[in-house]
Amino acid sequence: MDRSTKLNRKKWDSPVSARSSLRLGQSRFLLCLLVLCLAAGCGRGMTSKQPPIHIFLDMDLQPKYNAQSSNQFFYNRMTMQLPVPGTVALGELREDTALYQGKDAAGEYLATSPLEATDMLLARGAGRYGIYCAPCHRASGDGQGILYTRGGVPTTSLHEERILTMPDGELFGVITNGLGLMSSYAYPLSVEDRWAIIAYVRQLQEGQ
Repeated sequence: MDRSTKLNRKKWDSPVSARSSLRLGQSRFLLCLLVLCLAAGCGRGMTSKQPPIHIFLDMDLQPKYNAQSSNQFFYNRMTMQLPVPGTVALGELREDTALYQGKDAAGEYLATSPLEATDMLLARGAGRYGIYCAPCHRASGDGQGILYTRGGVPTTSLHEERILTMPDGELFGVITNGLGLMSSYAYPLSVEDRWAIIAYVRQLQEGQ
C-alpha cells in the first residue's frame, strides 16, 4: 500500500471526517424533505379528476351515519334517536316549582316572588325591561310604546288594576308562556331575569 492510500484511509477513518459525512447526509435529507413539502403545498387548489390522496386520514374516512339517514341497527331505522322518556339534560333538573314555574306545592300561583328584591336584582330587571318590555309597554309601563304609537296594536298597561292585583307567579307564567299578542320570552330571558323584571315592574307600579 502506497503512502497516498494510507493518508486517504487515515483521513476518512478520523472522527472529524465521520461527523462531517453524517452532517452532509442529514442536510441532504432535510433538503429533500423540504422540496417534497413545497411540492405538496404547490398542488393545493389545483383541480383534478382523481380522488385526493389522504396522507393523514385523521377522521375523514371514519365509519359514521349522517343526520336524517337510515340506520339498520335500530328498530325504527332512524339514525337520530329520541331521548329516553324522562331524560333530563345536565343542569336542567328543575325541582323547585316556585322558582321555575311560579307555583307552590298545591299548584297555585305565588303571591310574591321567591327571589329577594335586592338592588342588584332590580338593576338587572330594569336593564332587561328596557330591552324586552319597554318597546311595547314603554318605559313608564303605560302601554303606549312604539308598537302602539306606530302600529296601533293595543298593549296592556302595567298600571291596570288587573295587573296590579295579579300574583307574581302569574306574571311569571305570562312572561314564560306568552298571552294574547305577547309571545313567550322564555328563550331570551333566563328564569332569574324573568323574576328580576317582575321585581322591577312592581317597583315601577309603586312609582319608585
